[in-house]
Amino acid sequence: MDVNQAKQEHLLALKVMRLTKPTLFTNMPVTCEDRDLPGDLFSRLMKEDPSTVKGAESLMLGEMLTLPQNFGNIFLGETFSSYISVHNDSAQVVKDILVKADLQTSSQRLNLSASNSAVAELKPECCIDDVIHHEVKEIGTHILVCAVSYTTQSGEKLYFRKFFKFQVLKPLDVKTKFYNAESDLSSVTDEVFLEAQIQNITTSPMFMEKVSLEPSLMYNVTELNTVTAGDSGESTFGKMSYLQPMDTRQYLYCLKPKPEFAEKAGVIKGVTVIGKLDIVWKTNLGERGRLQTSQLQRMAPGYGDVRLSLELIPDTVNLEEPFDITCKITNCSSERTMDLVLEMCNTSSIHWCGVSGRQLGKLSPSSSLYLPLKLLSSVQGLQSISGLRLTDTFLKRTYEYDDIAQVCVVCPFNGPDS
Repeated sequence: MDVNQAKQEHLLALKVMRLTKPTLFTNMPVTCEDRDLPGDLFSRLMKEDPSTVKGAESLMLGEMLTLPQNFGNIFLGETFSSYISVHNDSAQVVKDILVKADLQTSSQRLNLSASNSAVAELKPECCIDDVIHHEVKEIGTHILVCAVSYTTQSGEKLYFRKFFKFQVLKPLDVKTKFYNAESDLSSVTDEVFLEAQIQNITTSPMFMEKVSLEPSLMYNVTELNTVTAGDSGESTFGKMSYLQPMDTRQYLYCLKPKPEFAEKAGVIKGVTVIGKLDIVWKTNLGERGRLQTSQLQRMAPGYGDVRLSLELIPDTVNLEEPFDITCKITNCSSERTMDLVLEMCNTSSIHWCGVSGRQLGKLSPSSSLYLPLKLLSSVQGLQSISGLRLTDTFLKRTYEYDDIAQVCVVCPFNGPDS
């Protein structure tokens, strides 16, 4: 903490101390046997200590706590508390004392004073005390500016300031991923899964009191972080929800568009606001911290004019044996009818069985057709199904579909002589 001292002698002295709870530490109690030189002195001293518990004198609370020796770390989301004291060190009465405390960040200046009114007078050896609190919402350098103005008995008005600089660190590293589940005919009604990865980047363990997702007005959310369904379900992280330093935990949420938005085609297309994460934790002796992320945005999947999806596909197929799949083709245009032609292009491992270049006929706006197809694989392993082409003869536009899905190709077991 940097302190800029005033250049002249003042009648008042300003002291600023951060209010924080003590920390736990391991201390070996000093004991001895009765036959040793101190005798039972150490034992009697521990039993007479008012902070001890009868029968467990060596575990007294005072031996497990240590007062802060420095300013300590301040993390984003915690509450910064400070004690400000102005003491009259002179032998004369000081009048019209005004104490102001401002917190300067990289983006704003906040007034933290509990009272902005002046104290009429301050007698010798008396003091003015104030406690300020502020929930830290920015990382980086913070400067606590404490200013004191007063009037001497001779009517001279004096003024001085002190600056206290400290750094606010980030306690958690939060990463999010979106997964789209295509469960309906139109993309606007599909569910969205949000995975939130939260890592404790402090040096002490955290008790994760709450990690919830506050959805936007367009979505309903279901938390998937319990072993059993319902509010009383057991957490997937167990009964003791502690997050050790540098450990990461994954939280999963399912979001589904509300009916009034899902029924309006195109409302949830493009970039949409999903909601924000609300994280509450406790550290050490119950210090509480809270963080809210900014609004999370998700890019809805775009399918262009024509959407191709798989309705039926086997998980495993035999090598060089034909297998069937069923595709669904949807005209995503709301105004234009399409006349589609199907072309199938073989790859090095997957071969299409059938006639390429055949007419699929006209497809009305927002309608779909189901297309059964047959394939054959000449290579073992996990193979990607690619090579479908759809051409709209009206606009002479071709839509290419590669890496549609993956299928596991195995060699059938035909006995020891195979």
